[in-house]
Amino acid sequence: MDLDRQSCYRAVLSRDRRFDGHFFTAVKSTGIYCRPICPVRPPKLENILFFPSAAAAQACGFRPCLRCRPELAPELGTWGGSAHSLSRAMTLLSEGVLDAHTVEHLARRVGVSERQLRGLFRQHLGAPPRTVAQARRVHFAKQLLTDTAMPMIEVALAAGFASVRRFNDTFRAMYGTPPSRLRRAPGSAPDSEVTLELPFKPPYDWDSMLRFLAMRAIPRIEAVRDDCYMRSIALQGAHGWVVVRRAPGADALRATLHFTPVTAWPAIVQRLRQLFDLGADPVPIDRHLGAAGNLARWVAQRPGLRVPGAWDPFELATRAILGQQVSVAAARALAGRLATTCGTSIPASSEPVLAGLDHVFPTPQQVASVQDLASALGMPRARALSLHRLACTAQAGPQWLDGTGGTASPIDRLRELPGFGDWTAQYFAMRALHEPDAFPASDVGLQRASAAAGMRPTAPELLARAEAWRPWRAYAALHLWTSDSAEPRTRQSSETIECMDS
Repeated sequence: MDLDRQSCYRAVLSRDRRFDGHFFTAVKSTGIYCRPICPVRPPKLENILFFPSAAAAQACGFRPCLRCRPELAPELGTWGGSAHSLSRAMTLLSEGVLDAHTVEHLARRVGVSERQLRGLFRQHLGAPPRTVAQARRVHFAKQLLTDTAMPMIEVALAAGFASVRRFNDTFRAMYGTPPSRLRRAPGSAPDSEVTLELPFKPPYDWDSMLRFLAMRAIPRIEAVRDDCYMRSIALQGAHGWVVVRRAPGADALRATLHFTPVTAWPAIVQRLRQLFDLGADPVPIDRHLGAAGNLARWVAQRPGLRVPGAWDPFELATRAILGQQVSVAAARALAGRLATTCGTSIPASSEPVLAGLDHVFPTPQQVASVQDLASALGMPRARALSLHRLACTAQAGPQWLDGTGGTASPIDRLRELPGFGDWTAQYFAMRALHEPDAFPASDVGLQRASAAAGMRPTAPELLARAEAWRPWRAYAALHLWTSDSAEPRTRQSSETIECMDS
């Protein structure tokens, strides 16, 4: 990553929040690294080094600042669309792959050689994979120490350390002090609930995000109530719930995790970051799309609009199949029927806000075991066959849909299945694979919102028009969908069609 010293230093002097998460400053005289918005008095330029990531500063022997808390800097996917392998690797790091496997194994999972993967980490993050993984573990532990009253052993386990001794040694080496000295609240008995702040780069259109998720919330699995999103989850053989709301007075979301074991918490946080697109930098996206005359009005009205992700790739792929050639409401009802037919019932939570979320979404094994999905769900047999084939394929290869496990694109894999046309594949890429340039041009809603002088463009015409929106076509699609839902309708027959997939 090329960091211009003069430009970085001007950002430090002005404490410009637009650069928070893009780089870190390390002071040679103190041995401490900070965010560019650190409130302490900036040192002279000759005493500063600039790093593309906290892990890179750590690899050079610098300790995190206790004032600006680098663990709370927004974690941006600054490598963009040129390094999807790195994005997949970062997701696997959050799931603890390197805790039990080698870097070579991680490289195989993302479909590149170990040398290529190390090169990507060096180029974009300035540190090797294990250093990045260790920095993320310790930063997560620091957040738990500072913001919760969890006992030390629970903090160590939640952050991915095999023992408290290993945690203490690693923490002391990174911060220069034992973890017990950084605790702000006394330790208490282990609890299955924790509340954490997930930072993002402002602006963030939280209202539009909630509206999108509310329209598609699967009954008995998800809900949007009281300005927050909640859902049931299942990981590591256990089940629980998450509740996410906007943190008042902060550029962050506040996530409450009702879940044990604590070892699943880093993976849950990573999934939430992807679900709410917290790795996006909205400033360059809005600037680029706003320069396109046909989107300028919508971008100005909704700064910080994000692309909603997905909790689970299989769940999203299933939802995409159910949404073919039906309304959003009908697809939502079908997904709820699938959840109650195939999913697992769980005990109701004692929390009133979680009332009604009493199922977890079915696994591929559960869906594949249903002999007659068409009758069970009341849907066309051809579409039920597509859903059954998807479940069988995902069951045979758990990594089939998450963009790992080989060099073949998940988009190409999807298109090999019956019933998976371009709309389904592109919609999946937008939300499950976090592909910023995915664009389902055959979508009727996009075509309707793009109509000029009463003439709706065809899919090829819309693709040609969308060339000006690259590499952020997925965000352009969200602006069009959002504007379409806000416009008065004149043709009732087109309102019920979410997509027209072949």
